[in-house]
Amino acid sequence: MDSRGGSPGLRHALGRVWGIVHPPVTVTPPPRGVLFERDVPVALRDGTTLRVNVFRPDDVGGADATERYPVVMCAHPYGKDRLPRRVPWGYLPSPTFRFMRQPVPVRFSAWTSWEAPDPGFWVPRGYVVVNADLRGFGHSEGVGSVLSDQEAQDYAELIEWAATQPWSSGRVGLNGVSYLALSQWKVAALHPHHLAAICPWEGFSDVYRDLAYPGGVREDGFVPFWSSSLGRDGRPAEDLRQEQLRRPLWDEWWGARVPDLERIEVPVLICASFSDHNLHSRGSFEAFRRVGSGARWLYTHRGGKWASYYGPEALAFQARFFDHFLKGEPNGMPEVPPVRLEVREIGDAIHEVRGEAAWPLPGTRWTALLLDAAGRLHGVPDGETDERPADTSVAAGAIPLDLPDGRASFAWTAPRDVEISGPMRLRLYLSTGEDAGAAPAGDVRLFVTVRKLRDGRHVGFEGSYGYGHDGVSRGWLNAAHRRPDEPRSTPWLPVPRHDIAEPLPPGEVVTLDVALLPSSTLFRAGDVLRLDVQGRSPARRSLLFGQFPADYLPSDAGRVLLHLGGDYDAHLLVPIVPPRAPT
Repeated sequence: MDSRGGSPGLRHALGRVWGIVHPPVTVTPPPRGVLFERDVPVALRDGTTLRVNVFRPDDVGGADATERYPVVMCAHPYGKDRLPRRVPWGYLPSPTFRFMRQPVPVRFSAWTSWEAPDPGFWVPRGYVVVNADLRGFGHSEGVGSVLSDQEAQDYAELIEWAATQPWSSGRVGLNGVSYLALSQWKVAALHPHHLAAICPWEGFSDVYRDLAYPGGVREDGFVPFWSSSLGRDGRPAEDLRQEQLRRPLWDEWWGARVPDLERIEVPVLICASFSDHNLHSRGSFEAFRRVGSGARWLYTHRGGKWASYYGPEALAFQARFFDHFLKGEPNGMPEVPPVRLEVREIGDAIHEVRGEAAWPLPGTRWTALLLDAAGRLHGVPDGETDERPADTSVAAGAIPLDLPDGRASFAWTAPRDVEISGPMRLRLYLSTGEDAGAAPAGDVRLFVTVRKLRDGRHVGFEGSYGYGHDGVSRGWLNAAHRRPDEPRSTPWLPVPRHDIAEPLPPGEVVTLDVALLPSSTLFRAGDVLRLDVQGRSPARRSLLFGQFPADYLPSDAGRVLLHLGGDYDAHLLVPIVPPRAPT
C-alpha cells in the first residue's frame, strides 16, 4: 500500500479487470403474467407531458377487471427505457456495473432500469410498478431542474395520476436507489393525498454537505462525471458542476435543493449504508434522524449497494413494509425494531445482524481517545462512560503535518473485543505561521480516516463506487469552514455553517471539529484502530487501483502544527457499544 493508502495491489487490480470483463450480474428474462405498457403519457397541469412505463398484472385494467393493486413508483433522470440489452446469449446489464465493482452477485429481471424497483419481483406480488422519466429527461417533455421544487411538484402529480387509474387501489409507495431515492424527499414533504409510504434506498438529503462540498472540501470526481452525464442524456436547466465551481459557499441555490425532512409524515423505510461514505451515507442517516414520521425504519448494511437492494433479505424487508402500508396486511411491521443494524468484523464477513431501538444506539458509551505526539490514542478504563477524556496525563506537545502529502497517524489497540457503532468526531487544535512553515491561510483541507489493522495489515471494507479497500470511517474539513452551525450540531455530529470562509489566523491555535461518518465494526482484542490525518484523499482516483471516480481538491502545500496534550485535549470521540446480555 502506498503512502496514500490507495493501492491494494496487483491482485485487486486483476480482480477489477475480471469484473470489468465479466461483471457478476445476472439478468433474468421478463416475468410471465405481466403487462408492459410503454411510454404512457401523463399530462401535467402546466401542459407538459411526462411519460411513464407501467408494469401490471395482465388480468387487470379491462372492461371486466375487478382487481385493483397498489402502486410502487419511481421517477428519475436516467431513462426509464434504458433496460438491459437483449443479445443472442441473454441480456447485457448497464455498463456502470462494469466500472463500479460488484463485491457479490447481483440479480434482477430484464425489465429493470438503472437503480429502479424490479417489476419481476413486485408485479407477481400483487403490485403495479410505474417507472417515470422526470421532466427534461428520457421521453418526457420540458426542461429539467434536478432536486428542485418543480421536480417535486411534477412527482406529486404523477402520484395522483397513478392513484386514479383503473388498475390502481389508490395507494402509492415510492421506491428506488440513489437519485430514485433523492427524488422522494421533497415530494413526500408536499403530502400528496395518495402517497402512502416511501422507501428511499441510499439517497443523500443535502447535495452541498453530502456530495458537492463535504466538510467544505470540493468533490472533483463524481460531481463532474454525474453532471456531464445529466447534460448528455437530458435537458437540465443548470450544469451542476458549473454551479458547484461558482458556489463554494452555502447559499440560496444550495438551500433550494434541500428537502424539508421534518415535514415528511408518511411511513418511511430508509436504507443508510456504511459503505457509501463518499455519496449517500451522511444524508441517509441525517434523514432518519430528522424526518417527521413516527413510523420510520433504518436498514443498515456494509455490502454492495445494488447487491443489497436486489438481494433476498432487503427485498423481503421492503415487501413486508409495503405489504403493510400499501395493502394493509397485518404482518407485524409496526413491531419490527426501528433499526436493522449490521455489524462487520472484516470487509466480507458479517459479525452480527440485530434490531435496535434508535440511532445512535441507546446506551452508547461516547468515549474520548486522546491523541499524543508519539502517535498514540490513549484509551479509557473498561466501563468508563464520560465523554471527556479520562486520561489527562498526556504531555503537551505539537507535531508538524506537511500538506498535502504528509500524514499524521495515531493508534489504539483494543484491550478486549469492542464494538464501535455510530458516528465519530475528531477534535484537533491547529496553527499555521512561521513556526509551522507558513501554510497558506484558508486553504488547509483535512482528510481524516479511521482504519482497522489486524496483525499489522489493513482490513479493508466496502466503500463507495465499488471500492473494496475502504477504511472504517472517514471525514473531511476545510479549516476555513470551521465555524459550527450550533443549532444543527450535536456532541457527536459537528455541522459546519459553510456560509462563511474564515482564513486561519497565522500563529493562532484554532479548534477544528471533524465529523466522521457512521460505521459499525467489531474490533477483536489486539486489533488496532488507526486514525490518519492528511491533506489529500486517502484513496487515489484509479479504475484499477483506487476509488474511481471519487476525487477531492487537496490542501495547498504548506505545513501546519497539530497541538496535543496539556491544555489541548485533542481526541477522537468513539461510540463504544456495551456488551449485550445473552438472549
